[in-house]
Formats: sequence, structure tokens, C-alpha cells
Amino acid sequence: MASPQARADGGGPVLDHDFPDPDVVRVGATYHAYATNGDGHNIRHATSRDLVRWELDADDVLPALGGWAALEPRGKVWAPEVYDNGDGFTMHYTARDEASGRQCVGVAVADSADGPFTPVGDRPLVCPDTEGGAIDASSHTEGDQRYILWKNDGNCCSRPTWIHLQPTSWDGTRVTGPPVRLITRDLDWEGGLVEAPTLVKRAGRYVLLYSADAYDGEGYKIGYAVADRLDGPYTKAAAPLVTTESVRRTVIGPGGQDVVTGPDGRDHLLFHGWRPLGERRVMYRADLGFADGGHPVVRGSKVRHQAERAVVHHALVRDADGAQDGRAVGHIDHADSHVEFRVFAASGGRHTLTVRFGNGSLDPAGAPSPASHTLTVNGRAAGDVPYPHTGWDRWSSVEAPLDLRAGWNTVRLSKGDLYAELDSIEVD
Repeated sequence: MASPQARADGGGPVLDHDFPDPDVVRVGATYHAYATNGDGHNIRHATSRDLVRWELDADDVLPALGGWAALEPRGKVWAPEVYDNGDGFTMHYTARDEASGRQCVGVAVADSADGPFTPVGDRPLVCPDTEGGAIDASSHTEGDQRYILWKNDGNCCSRPTWIHLQPTSWDGTRVTGPPVRLITRDLDWEGGLVEAPTLVKRAGRYVLLYSADAYDGEGYKIGYAVADRLDGPYTKAAAPLVTTESVRRTVIGPGGQDVVTGPDGRDHLLFHGWRPLGERRVMYRADLGFADGGHPVVRGSKVRHQAERAVVHHALVRDADGAQDGRAVGHIDHADSHVEFRVFAASGGRHTLTVRFGNGSLDPAGAPSPASHTLTVNGRAAGDVPYPHTGWDRWSSVEAPLDLRAGWNTVRLSKGDLYAELDSIEVD
């Protein structure tokens, strides 16, 4: 049963049932979610009116596969994508191509989002068998042109994996041009592959979210890249957006994401995670915002801000052994000394501030002593952040509650009791 407060910052799954690779489409006041095979179904289906309380459909919304698809072994239907095509609904799905033995993308249509969907065509829509096949279709609309995004399944056969963009007919039943490669695996944290693309346009830029690494472990994660043009070039963020650790292990192996506008008119991220690892992948929801330049921020996923890159007043940036980027802010020693961070929140309310600090203060008798900084949020006093003694260049972390408004905030740490240095803060 779903929790009414469920989200990625510790509230639990919104659908505590095996429901991997969720795709969500809104029809009127109802949200329809579709997921990878299970429960004896090729494609699973659930509905909600608020993105939090979900009801599972007892029926298989894709009861039959295209004639090209292998029927055995069962359980090889993946990652559905559904959208309103104007005359009904189109589903792209992944199944195993009988002729090539590769995973490929097929098409089915229905009059209603409730299904049942009927396969279209006697061949897959996308099936580059020499590149390992194709999986993880998603859609994007630009003006009067529809596109399909997909990943070539190169990891099946020691080939590179790429995420592609390809134009289709408006109903998605035909490709109408060649694919364009957007991104490939080229960062260490991505493991062996990139997959599961989701493309949106926010703040005037194209934002490509994707999953990376091995889906069956806690290393699965969500990343993103941004571009000024639909076909790129896309610039990846150096660090992932959502990981097992960034959400404090409240979600294990987050991935398979979709971006959905909620009934509140705000963006949300729907995605899966293991519960527990290896047993089932359940569905989570998190508030989602887009900062300057279209950079996404997910409520409940920690974002790091280095102190040496903040606004430093009457203090000193110095090289520091053991600091995360090799530098920290020290000499926060004066009444007007402070370090001010600019922090973006996907939604307002209570967040958690994690401060990485070093404290080598001594009391008048020369004994190790605690220290503190004064916390100010958006110009208003928010208490003190206490630091136990660590010694200089010995870094530790403390947490404090933080009330933020949606959008941009200023978080300032000022001189408090005795002396402490700042390496970074994290806000989730």
C-alpha cells in the first residue's frame, strides 16, 4: 500500500509492488503508469489521481506481442512508453526479435490509455541488430514533429552503448529519418552503459535524463546532460543526479525515471528502486525542479556545494589536506566573517543541511573544545551549527534542519563560538 507522504527523501515508495521502468502519461485528471513485465503480464498498468496513491490494474494491457517477437522464454518484455497520439494511444515496448535474437523496439496502439494495446506491423520499429538491438524507448515532441529516443543494446555483445534520437510519424508507428547519437558511456561513475533516456525542455534548454551502470545492483543511478539544441551537443553533469547514497539509502539502485507534471502544476520524478535488493523494484516519486541553465534538482537527493566556490567574506580559501577538492575556507575568525552559499530547492519545506567541517579549537586551558557557526537562511537567523573537536585538517560532518523555499535560497554560515573551517555543505 502506498504512503500518502511517499517520496525519495525517506517517505517510502508510492507503489510498493514490483513495477520497474515506470512510464507515466496523464489523461484528464488520471495518471496512467506502465511498467516492465511481471505478475504474468507483458506490461503492467496502474492509475492515480495524485501521483501518490496508485491502484494496480489486474489486466495485461499488452496481452499479445507483434508477430516478430519471440514468445519464449516469457518475461522478456521491457520498458514501455505510452503517449496520446491524437486518435488514441501509442505504446513502444521492448521484446526479443525472433529473427535476430536481439532485443528490439515494437509498437502497439489502443483507443484508450487503459488498453488493451494491439501490436502494429510485422517487424520491429527499431532493431539495429549489428549494434546489439534497441531497448528503452521514450518519446519527445517538438512542434509538429514526434521523436523516439532509444538505446542500442551494445552491452549485450561487447559493443558501445549510445542513446539515440530518431524522428517518427505522429502516431509513432514509422520512423521517418535516420537516428542521431546523443550520448554514450564516458564517465567512470556510469559503469558499463547508459540507458533509459527521458528528454524534456526546461528553462530554454534540453535536459536529457538517463540511467547508468548495472540495473541489478545498488550502483544503478540517474544522470543528466543538457544542450541548447535538440540534437546536441549534450554536456553531461560531472556527478550523478540520484544515487543510492545521495538519497541516504532510502532507495536502492534508483533508475528507470520519467518526468511528470503533477496536479499541482509542478514537475515530479517517478522512478524505481529495489526493495530489498534483488527481490522487486518498486516505484518512488520525488519533487523535481530546474535551476539556472536547466540543471535538475531532486528533492531528497543531496547536492554538494564546495565552500571555496561560495561567497567568502573576511575569511580565507586555503589548500587543505583531506578536503574534498583539496581546498577549504579557514580564518572564519572575525565578527563579520561568513561563507554564503546559493542553494536551489525543488520544493519548499524542511530539508537537511550536512556541513563538512574541521575544528581544532582549544579552550583557555588548552583543552580540545567544541565550536560553532551561526546559520542564516534567506537573511533570517536559523540557530547555530555545533561542531565537536576534530583537529585541524581532520574533517567530519554534522547535520542540521534547514527550512527552504522553492527555488533559490541563500544559506550563510558565520563566525560563532571559537573557530572552525568549512570544506562543503550538502542539501537534500
